[in-house]
Amino acid sequence: MLPVCCGEILKRFAEAIHGLAMDFAQKLAEGMGLVGYQFKGWPSQFRINKYSFTPETVGTSGVQIHTDSGFLTILQDDEDVGGLEVMDKFGRFIPVDPLRGSFVINLGDIAQAWSNGRLRSVQHRVQCKEAKVRISIASFLLGPKDTAVEASAELISSENPRKYVPFTFEEYRKLRIATKLQAGQALELLRVKS
Repeated sequence: MLPVCCGEILKRFAEAIHGLAMDFAQKLAEGMGLVGYQFKGWPSQFRINKYSFTPETVGTSGVQIHTDSGFLTILQDDEDVGGLEVMDKFGRFIPVDPLRGSFVINLGDIAQAWSNGRLRSVQHRVQCKEAKVRISIASFLLGPKDTAVEASAELISSENPRKYVPFTFEEYRKLRIATKLQAGQALELLRVKS
């Protein structure tokens, strides 16, 4: 268990990052013409990741290729140890070099479904580049707690018909676990059948 002072600091940090995630989500909604859209009640999950890389693990994956299941992730990456890589549109992995004092923000599967495909979830992984301890702090804005994820009518048209059936975050989480499809493929199972 953490000392009281550390627990309070982590709690305040997590609350501040959740507020940042909500602000960012609101700006995305407004940028897509969804003025007044509310993200109230969308929970976050806070996680500290520690990778203990050894000489034997250099060149291997610390985390498999995946997309995040939630709406968006705010990551405070290790400022000294790289390894985060994102997949570009050509299927190549591009390193995301650590930048002191910055966050990495990426979109997840819920954002892709919520936006009717206008936003895209990001496939990424962590590679072991050197034998060091790597620590990152991630905050995941998940999705609505009690309602279905569904694209707003403003994002649907004859040129851009509804792409995904409505589903709850919990249903999607269970689907990903049951199918072991972690890199966006589970979302494809929820596509509207033409």
